[in-house]
Amino acid sequence: ALLPYVPRVPPVALPGKLTATTFALERPCCVFDRHAAASDTVWLVVAFANASAAFRNPPSRASVPRYAQLPTARSYMTPEATAATSACSSPHAAVLRVGGDTACGDRGGQDPCNGPLPSPGPYRVKFLVMGCQGPKAETRWSDPILLRTAGSPSSIDPVPTRRGSAAVIIASILASLGTALAAVALSTVG
Repeated sequence: ALLPYVPRVPPVALPGKLTATTFALERPCCVFDRHAAASDTVWLVVAFANASAAFRNPPSRASVPRYAQLPTARSYMTPEATAATSACSSPHAAVLRVGGDTACGDRGGQDPCNGPLPSPGPYRVKFLVMGCQGPKAETRWSDPILLRTAGSPSSIDPVPTRRGSAAVIIASILASLGTALAAVALSTVG
């Protein structure tokens, strides 16, 4: 079943919402309740935006595209979670960090893995419910998500910005007033 839900980056201000290798995604809540059994799993499909149309749902868990194959397959699926984590009554966190597992390379290719994203993208994501017999329900693809990119070091101006003449005049007047007050204070004491 194709569900009308569209995954999205949270619209609210959130620290680290978009970084160079990760992004935050709203966790679907109450989306799969009528389409998933307790034993079903919910997967997140991450694909380069230009490869999302070519993505085909895998027929079983054994054929799920792996994180390590992202550069060549242009997509991967992660993390595997029970359908209960997306239920209306679930106490789980409201956001999911895509690309947040920095230990992926240390596992020797074991998946599911939610490793850092290798480029700024853009990426598109969707959720997929899989049962014992394969895919059961899926959401629509998200809008393209573009990660942050670092600025070029050559674009940083090493010379500090010069202050305007008004700031110099105000600083001079304040210094003169300070000197005058100090002279008055010394003459009253003396």
